[in-house]
Amino acid sequence: MIAPSHSQLERLAYLEMRVYFVGDLRRGDLENRFGIKPAAATRDLNAYRALAPGNLEYDTSAKTYVPAGGFQPVFGFSAERVLSWLRHGFGDGQGQGTQRAVPCEGASELVRPDFSVLAELTRAIHSGRPVKVSYLSLSSGASRRVIVPLALADNGLRWHLRAFDRSRGRFADFVLTRIAKATALPERAGSQEQLAADVQWGRMLDLELVPHPGLAHPEAIHGDYSMQHGVLKLTLRAALAGYALLRWGVDCSATHCLDAASHHLWLRNPGVLDGVESAALAPGYQQSGALA
Repeated sequence: MIAPSHSQLERLAYLEMRVYFVGDLRRGDLENRFGIKPAAATRDLNAYRALAPGNLEYDTSAKTYVPAGGFQPVFGFSAERVLSWLRHGFGDGQGQGTQRAVPCEGASELVRPDFSVLAELTRAIHSGRPVKVSYLSLSSGASRRVIVPLALADNGLRWHLRAFDRSRGRFADFVLTRIAKATALPERAGSQEQLAADVQWGRMLDLELVPHPGLAHPEAIHGDYSMQHGVLKLTLRAALAGYALLRWGVDCSATHCLDAASHHLWLRNPGVLDGVESAALAPGYQQSGALA
């Protein structure tokens, strides 16, 4: 067999990642992603099957390739690259319009999740199926739960899974690295368990951040954050806002009573957090949250 070219290796790596983390691949996916002809896409599929004979199965009813039961990745993907691809869309160097197969938002230092667990979860997100997981919670310890994975989110320190928790009947966040095992279930998730029904995820907040009133030289903060007229305006999902405000150390108290030496920013419109579950994490703002 002739050794694959560098460009073909890139296509084979994409092929493997797509099958592994999304759970399906059609020849057209290669054609659309790389702008190649059907014959070239067929050659790539044949080359990958020669490289990893036991990794692909063809689902004749869905007319798509799926990961075989004994799937073993042959490319050495790093956690940073996999999560970056999931976050920005499959394909390095593509424009912002690239469609993402899995909802995934955020950017920060990356954890190192178990890829077999991550792949099970991302395939479940893509296919809309629930999974049975073994989860270790700080509040309740080890447990088995059935959840409906919906999206990945980076809170700045670690990755979370946004999911519907059937045991509690509500949407919640699960720390990705605390999921020790995940097994997909055959049924489809109900409409009330899907991302469109997650009010906290769908609600967008307009935050107004200003230099903390306790600072002697607020102009320094203006420069740090490229503020316009002394204000940094951001739009964040309600489900993620508390994590962001915690990471940035924003004083979210109505009277800006936190120490300005530790909190250089103040949320000028703290009322925007009313009814936001993640606001329990925001410095100076007290409310019960939904972190599992």
